[in-house]
Parts: sequence; structure tokens; C-alpha cells
Amino acid sequence: MSKAIQRNRVPFGQKMAFGSGHLVLNLLPGSLGIFMFFLLTAFGLDPLVAGLLGGLPRIFDALTDPIMGYITDNTKSRWGRRRPYIFAGAILSGILFAILWQMDKENTANYNFWYFLILSLVFMVGNTIYATPLIGLGYEMSSDYKERTRLMAFANTVGQVAWMIVPWFWVIIASPDIFPLTAEELSQINGLGLGEEATSKLAREALQANGVRKLSIVVGVICIALGVIPAIFCRGIDDSAMENRKKITFKTMFSNLTDLAKGVVEVFKNKPFTKLCGATFLVFNGFQLVASFSFFIIVFYMYNGSYEDTGNWPAWFSTVTAIMTAFLVIPIVTLISNKYGKRNAFIISTAISMVGYILKWWAFDPSNPYLLFMPIPFMAFGLGGLFTLMMSMTADVCDLDELRNGMPRREGTFGAIYWWMVKLGQAIALVLGGLVLKLVGFESGAATQTVEAMTNLRIADIVIPSVTAALAILVMWNYSLNEDKAEEIKEKLVSRRGEL
Repeated sequence: MSKAIQRNRVPFGQKMAFGSGHLVLNLLPGSLGIFMFFLLTAFGLDPLVAGLLGGLPRIFDALTDPIMGYITDNTKSRWGRRRPYIFAGAILSGILFAILWQMDKENTANYNFWYFLILSLVFMVGNTIYATPLIGLGYEMSSDYKERTRLMAFANTVGQVAWMIVPWFWVIIASPDIFPLTAEELSQINGLGLGEEATSKLAREALQANGVRKLSIVVGVICIALGVIPAIFCRGIDDSAMENRKKITFKTMFSNLTDLAKGVVEVFKNKPFTKLCGATFLVFNGFQLVASFSFFIIVFYMYNGSYEDTGNWPAWFSTVTAIMTAFLVIPIVTLISNKYGKRNAFIISTAISMVGYILKWWAFDPSNPYLLFMPIPFMAFGLGGLFTLMMSMTADVCDLDELRNGMPRREGTFGAIYWWMVKLGQAIALVLGGLVLKLVGFESGAATQTVEAMTNLRIADIVIPSVTAALAILVMWNYSLNEDKAEEIKEKLVSRRGEL
């Protein structure tokens, strides 16, 4: 490879640009999760149908990630391997997200099903074109062991802004003051001659559908504006003389797929990387499996099924968690990592999160709702530490892969497979979460829940993420790619490439 200056410190402007990309990476799935709820209430789809619309595109998305990783790893262009896809993907993702939600309840259920399914699949492709190369770009922006952690910490801090905003989409969509119905729309509803209760229900559904359509456009515009920034300002490795890249054409499609399959096998032979994937699967899956339980416990245990009394407490719970993660947890995890190493930082932060899970037993106090915030500073160490450290360690793993297997570097492939594990965990959590609710005796259609069901649910809410976190610590206990080994690998790569 041609001579190039080692990539150590990442300029602040590039960190900001990379962070804006991570804000989009969090804003799109966060918004999608909120909006999916309104398929039931605003557009009248059957719950089973809504579940299929949520699950099928995610399965398709998991299949396209490794393909996009392979493509971006082997791309040759005057703008680099990643940036053209990031630029185009940001525009596609924003436009397609807005179009996805331009449905009308007056359409038939069959029409809305196929409209949403087809547009979801297309949106997932656009989002993959954006997300996979962005993650790969982050892995190659610095070759310094500690700077990689600082970069990922900064990006994840900015990304948490999305989770401070997204919980309030519930309020925005349902508000008659933010996206109100027109006088003509209200007149049409009142002119149907329905009873007061039916008219009120129809007006509420129309208001929600209107809010979803208009807010999706706002989200799409924001994602385009912020999403193209990394493509313009971020810089990765100098790939001008990178060797062994494959040609990406229709004629080479079969050989490309064969090469991709071999590459995936090689990736899973990388033991440090498989440990990262296993620990991530456990921590994230454990968290996601019980993610909705807090909402149910607040509503049915603290407020006996009254959504009116519950108010905005669930939204505040999520927002405060994001704030704590961004401004308390991530800086602390970064300091621990740079002082004691990434593996130790992961073990410490995951153990702290277990303390938070246990404290939840005393947090849901009907007489003092402010105790909800007591476990948050501890719990936030779980995901806050996980993605800050694992993304930094994956960059180290990419160096190890280059040392063993040569060029081209495969940040895109490693990033795609890592996030495939995250998505697999999320999909499994969606299935198992419903199973756990059934096993504890939770009745989905009931106005109130039994004492036994709520006690069992509260126990599951603590035990499940605590156990998966403990297992993740065991997986990472003998993780071997520490700072000394990473620096040794870096020196060998610098010598091999002929870098300065």
C-alpha cells in the first residue's frame, strides 16, 4: 500500500460529522418502533398482520447487511469505499421513510399491507446502503487503540440525542395542537352521524394517522440533512493502492457471492470477534427482551391500568435513561477503558448495570414515582458501555484480520455481521418477550392485571437481563486482544503497508 500518515487523532469536526451519522442510525429505528404502534391504532391493521410487517423486513434486512458490507469493502472510487454509499443511502433512507408512512385508513387492509411491506423492504435496502458503510468508515477513521474508543464514545453520545427525542413522538403524534386536523376533515367526521363515542374514536384515529404522516416527513428531512454530513467531512483509510479487491459487476455476481461466503467463514474463525458477538447478543438480547416490561409495570403495577394517571412517566423514564447514558455513562466508560483496557471496562460497566437491574425492585413505588429514576444511572452502563466498547474493539479486530488475511480490509463485512447479531438478538427478543408475558400470566386485553402476574413480571424484569449480563461477562473474561497486542499488530501493519 502507498505511504500514508498513520491515522491517530480524529479531528473534532470529523467526530461531529460521524456523530451526526450515528444520530441518524438511532433516529430511524427509534422512530420506526414508535410509528409501528400506530399501524394498529391509526390505520386499523390486525395485530398479527402488524407483527408480520414488523418481522419480515427485519429478516430481509439481516440478509442484505453482509452483502452490502462486501460491496463497500471492495468498491473503488475517487471518493473512497464508503462515502458515496453513505451520501446516497442518507437521501434514500430519508425519502423512503417519509413515503413509507403516507398511508390512509380509507384504503383496504390488503392494500395497506402490501404497500407497507413492499416499501418497508425498499426502505431497509436504502438504510443498509447508508448504515453498513458508515459503521465500516468509523472502524477505519483511526488506527489508535484509545482514540477508537474516544471516537465511538463521542458518536454514541450524539446518537443518544435520538433516544431523548423519540419517546416524545407518542405525545407529538396524538397532540391536536401540533399536527391538527383541518376544519374540513373534522366536518366530514362529524357529518357521518355516528354516536359521540364512535365519533370521538374516529377523530382520534384520524388525528394519529395525520400525525404519523406529517411527522414522518419531518424525520425524513432531518435524516437526509444529518445523514449526508459524514460523507462530506469524514475521512477513512487511504485505499488508493489497496490490493486484492474484487470486481463488483453483474458478470461477477456468482463469484462475488462465493467469495462473500468464504469471507463470512473467515470472520467467524476470528475468536476475539466471536466473543464480541456473543457478549453483544447476550447483553442486548437480555435488555431488549424486557424493554417493554417497564412500561407495563408502570401502567399496571403503579397505576392499576390507568393510562391517564400514568401520563408521561414512561416517556420521562426513556428520556432520562438516554440523558444519563450520553452525559454520565459514556464518559465514565471511556475513562475506565483508556486507563484499564477495553475488556476490563466492559466487565465493570456490565457488572454495574446488574446493580441497576436489581434496584428496579424498589424503583416502581406507587407512592413515589420519582424512584423510577433511581436505577437508571446504573442500568445505563449496560448498553452505554456495550456499544461504545464493542465498536472500538471491532476496529481492533479488523486490524487482526488484515494481519492474518491481508487486503482488502473488511470493516464493512465485520460491521455488517456484528450488527446482524444485534438484529438477530432483537428479533429473538421480540418473540421471547411475548412468551415471557404469557408465562407470567399477563393478560394483554385486560384492564387490570393480577398481583401474581405483576410480581412474576417484576421478577422477570430483573432476573433475565441480570443473567444474560453475567453470561456476557463470562464470555469476555478471557478476551485476549488487549492494548499491547493491538499496538503490536498495528506496528506490523504499518511496516507491511510502508506507512510513515
